[in-house]
Amino acid sequence: MKSKAASTLTGEEIDKLSYNCALVTFRKGDTLIRQGIFSTNVVYLRRGLAKIHIAGPYHEQIVRIVKAPSYLALPTTFGDKINQYSVTVIEPSEACFIDITTFLSLMEKNPEFSYEIMIELCRNELEAFTRCVNRTQKQIRGKIADVLLEMAGRIYGSDTFTIPVNQEEIGNLVDASRESVSRVLNEFASDGIIDQSGKRIHIRKKETLRLISANG
Repeated sequence: MKSKAASTLTGEEIDKLSYNCALVTFRKGDTLIRQGIFSTNVVYLRRGLAKIHIAGPYHEQIVRIVKAPSYLALPTTFGDKINQYSVTVIEPSEACFIDITTFLSLMEKNPEFSYEIMIELCRNELEAFTRCVNRTQKQIRGKIADVLLEMAGRIYGSDTFTIPVNQEEIGNLVDASRESVSRVLNEFASDGIIDQSGKRIHIRKKETLRLISANG
């Protein structure tokens, strides 16, 4: 899948990008990017789903779930060249590994391409701010409502979906225990807000979920 940024490139620039890009297929659980490793590529998630996680002082912290199409490791590209986080595939995926020198050359020569990359960086930063506030200020019901709404919206675009991570990982994502996640999901099911069968979820009352999210 072509990114919005790539759509601004000329035919010659696309050829240059393709020549300096390696397409790799990944299975669930494979590592796309490893924290602490020197980076020589920009990674473009072409298809699939992945989680971004950081090794903290005490444990691994999941900070975001990323859906294709999306550029990964852009902060590293413009920063200190060392990956500051890891990215692990949570659904079968394809990713392009683009030579950093080629990528920076395209940004230098094509202002529209640079603009779209900057827009993506800004959007990700704003999302990170919102996520941080919600994570620290909302109660567990509001946090789980956010996860379900994000799955139904940005991730899958459907009110029926299979959660791609387990309850422990959901808890890690929202700073809650696995038991708390399980309890809230069961409460939502008992209240008729969702239907749940294992990881399979069907949202029956989306407006109720939105109210729970809004009220924190």
